[in-house]
Amino acid sequence: MSSYLVLARKYRPQNFSELVGQEVLVKTLTNAIKNNRLHHAYILHGIRGVGKTTTARIIAKTLNCLNDETRFNGEACGTCKNCVAISNSHHQDVFEIDAASRTGVGDVREIIDSVAYAPVEARYKIYIIDEFHMMSDSAFNALLKTLEEPPVNVKFIFATTEIREVPQTILSRCQRFNLRRLDESEIIDHLKNILLKEGFEAEEQALNLIAKSSEGSVRDALSILDQALANNNHQNFLPSLVIEQMLGLSDRFAIIELLENFLKGDVKMAHKNFANIFQNSSDVEQVGKDLLELIHKILSIKLINDYQIDAFSKSQFDKLKYIAENTDISDLIRIWQLISKSMSDISNSSSSKMYFEMLIIRICHLIAIPDLKQVLINIHQKKSSISSTTNSENIEIDSQELHKPNDLKIADNSELIAQILKNFEGSRIV
Repeated sequence: MSSYLVLARKYRPQNFSELVGQEVLVKTLTNAIKNNRLHHAYILHGIRGVGKTTTARIIAKTLNCLNDETRFNGEACGTCKNCVAISNSHHQDVFEIDAASRTGVGDVREIIDSVAYAPVEARYKIYIIDEFHMMSDSAFNALLKTLEEPPVNVKFIFATTEIREVPQTILSRCQRFNLRRLDESEIIDHLKNILLKEGFEAEEQALNLIAKSSEGSVRDALSILDQALANNNHQNFLPSLVIEQMLGLSDRFAIIELLENFLKGDVKMAHKNFANIFQNSSDVEQVGKDLLELIHKILSIKLINDYQIDAFSKSQFDKLKYIAENTDISDLIRIWQLISKSMSDISNSSSSKMYFEMLIIRICHLIAIPDLKQVLINIHQKKSSISSTTNSENIEIDSQELHKPNDLKIADNSELIAQILKNFEGSRIV
């Protein structure tokens, strides 16, 4: 019985045409190979799972492909002896080095010594160094001279997630490519293509959730999909509920209801909503992220014509649209600020549940406070109106209007109002 090959490895791109979402890199390298204007060192930078090591192998295969027809077109045939050996990491002229475990100057000396020898089978001897930023300062320095003037049949390809930790002296000797995060739509299309080849179907919202959770990483998306298919017992259809339960995502309608009770200032119902959410998913930080996402979507619906959102059902979208049409912008911004400023405290708190419950009380309390600027303006207008009709010199303002026991004297001065608002923690943004 053959062992199962995970989707991330099974569908790893084997040539430039299969590389997803890196058009600039593909165009540049393909043109360089076609015109035989190759640089001696490349550095590939990007987050995990966007194809740095895969791209390095594709470059190595293309440069050493034995099929001249495909190679001159900037593609590796994938079937010749060199292509197969490089794909399996077995080629004796292509060295894959993990800088995380080989960081010292001694390791670099081995590379320097071997550079002097010509390749055995391939056209170029290629050194692929992964996690390049983890090399020591002495190792970087030892590599400088060789990197500046290597033999014509030697190429270096470096991959790193932390480009700022690589010395400028190294970067200046390399051609740099930034591999971007993939858009959610690109990941979704890629997942659909793989599911079709594997004989599965998935609910659109399920793919949206996977793409969102992957944060632009193709490998992460495929790993989540692999896990979801197993969780669903490899049934033909993958529903979004499986993804939500597997990733511990809170129910969207429950989050929407929680936000509605925030906007009403209803502490009791908001606390009850949160208790139900916490019972199904104990990730309090995720609840905060979901609320921030909802507020962003609602404001976008409110301010941008024909704004479309993914990963939401029609009934959920209709609910968000209703909230957008019936909610003041300042209320939404106020809740956004309170939650976003509390996210780091939630993650570092000894009891994230208790912290969030206190945050609920704070949000509902501040939302219930009237618009301070409007209160001040209304009071002043009332004073002016009464003064013009009665010519009274002293008018006492009802303390209930001020929500404070003491009278408040204000001048017709926008700077004064702005200063009061600045010092009022729960004020709306103006």
